[in-house]
Amino acid sequence: MNHGQHLRDLLEPLGVYRWEGSFQWGELQSEGAALDSVADALASLQQEMNLTTAQGEGLDRVLELLGRERDREDPETLRETLAALLRIGNGAFTLAAMNDALRGCGIPAVVEETETKQVVAVSFPGVVGVPEDFARRKERVEAILPCHLQVEYRFAETE
Repeated sequence: MNHGQHLRDLLEPLGVYRWEGSFQWGELQSEGAALDSVADALASLQQEMNLTTAQGEGLDRVLELLGRERDREDPETLRETLAALLRIGNGAFTLAAMNDALRGCGIPAVVEETETKQVVAVSFPGVVGVPEDFARRKERVEAILPCHLQVEYRFAETE
């Protein structure tokens, strides 16, 4: 929006301003440019403060709050990951909540209970043997699962 023109349109019906050849139109254009700049900054701020629309700084700030670093993920995937991490709340240690968090973070893994208290088993459905990027997956899984749980990894021998 051109705020200078908008200001002129608001003042013109008063009939007391001379627009052509006067400093008044220049002054309104200057003030309008400043308002345009503020409007652009506010639009960017509004976009970045909402997790569903953030593209850059907003995502970086949420990552910083969660103590995580930006991956090579595209903004859409990163927004889904952050939303999944933010859904983890007090007492969100149910299997459903943990599996939702892993799925939301794009980690193809499944958490299951074991016979032993405070021990869970993590498997990678559809993968035979140890996944190629196991070290990275393990790091991500253990960053998401509650730290008081011991994690056992299970690998399929056949499909």
